[in-house]
Amino acid sequence: MSGTRPTGAIVGVGELTPTRTTSGKTTLGMLAEASRLALEDSGLDRDRIDGLLVGPQVGETPQHVPATVAEYLGITPRMSNVVDLGGASGPGMIWRAAAAINAGMATAVLCVLGNHREPVPSRSPNRNPIREFDVPFGASGANTAYALLKTRHMHDFGTTDEQFASLAAVSRANAQSNPDAIFYGKPIDTAGILASPMIAEPLHLLEIVMPVAGGDAVIVMGAEAAEAATLRHAPVYLRGAGEMVTHRAMSQAPSYTTGPLKPSMAQALAQAGIGIDRIDLLSLYDCYTVMLAITIEDAGLCAPGQFGAWAAGRDLSHTGDVALNTHGGQLGFGQADLAGGMSHVVEAVRQLRGTADGRQMADAALALVTGNGATMSEAVALVLGRDR
Repeated sequence: MSGTRPTGAIVGVGELTPTRTTSGKTTLGMLAEASRLALEDSGLDRDRIDGLLVGPQVGETPQHVPATVAEYLGITPRMSNVVDLGGASGPGMIWRAAAAINAGMATAVLCVLGNHREPVPSRSPNRNPIREFDVPFGASGANTAYALLKTRHMHDFGTTDEQFASLAAVSRANAQSNPDAIFYGKPIDTAGILASPMIAEPLHLLEIVMPVAGGDAVIVMGAEAAEAATLRHAPVYLRGAGEMVTHRAMSQAPSYTTGPLKPSMAQALAQAGIGIDRIDLLSLYDCYTVMLAITIEDAGLCAPGQFGAWAAGRDLSHTGDVALNTHGGQLGFGQADLAGGMSHVVEAVRQLRGTADGRQMADAALALVTGNGATMSEAVALVLGRDR
């Protein structure tokens, strides 16, 4: 970073179409394909990549992950690391890439996430402290944790099932403009969301993100270097970034109705020198409807407990007065493991470039991107801009 404002630029993006399963494919192979697409999109030669950021796991290779990926891709980065922020890993990679470039550690950083998905997933040998403090009391898994958040929101503010379900319906509606979305061609209204099976009361099945296979890759360069390079698309600039981690186990969470994204978004907007009212595209992490609801409130778009009334009065499509998750969000597009968070970055880049075919906004200049890891505990916010 230089001064108080990051100076990175996104010059290439690649994304795999989400699929329910990928029998016979490997995570390494999918990372390679997403990276190839990002390089092709950028117009850069593979040899220009001298920085690499990857997720914490690549299937059967949980250790030495950057070296494994670099070897597979045939690159020799001068800087590499694992970014382990759960769903916030994608946005978290972007400012780390810019920081490494500004520190002179690299000039072009490949950020890549992805995951294969077998028809019968293997069980995870999870041995973190949650097993001691949460699981013995019945809090096992993400559905239970996010059900607690929704329950508390409804208790404190009187919010309703219909208000939460309306956010999932918006995501499905926006997914109808994205042929790559897992729910493309499958619109559903609020009543349909509420009619889906109850998974962890009060969470309905269709308020929960669809796990899919897929991958996303983004290439970051310094702003000046990007402007001097021969690229296929205009750079998209990193205007601001914020990050905070507050807890891991839900039993240790400081609040159930606001989270670390609130200060993270405030920092990102402050670095960009703008208020939330200047944002054209909201590309907000939406693993569950309650996560999206709390993020809307924490962003300052409405008062706590008022997301329902806020959403009810607005057109949240790419042609509406407030554009929200124009690719369908993870609730409509699908969540390809950690790449689900990166999909929000890729969509923002496409909208700011003017290349979001079939769902392009009229004049998108600024986007707010958020990432959330674990249960509202690891947070990253980015402000991306069409102009530097």
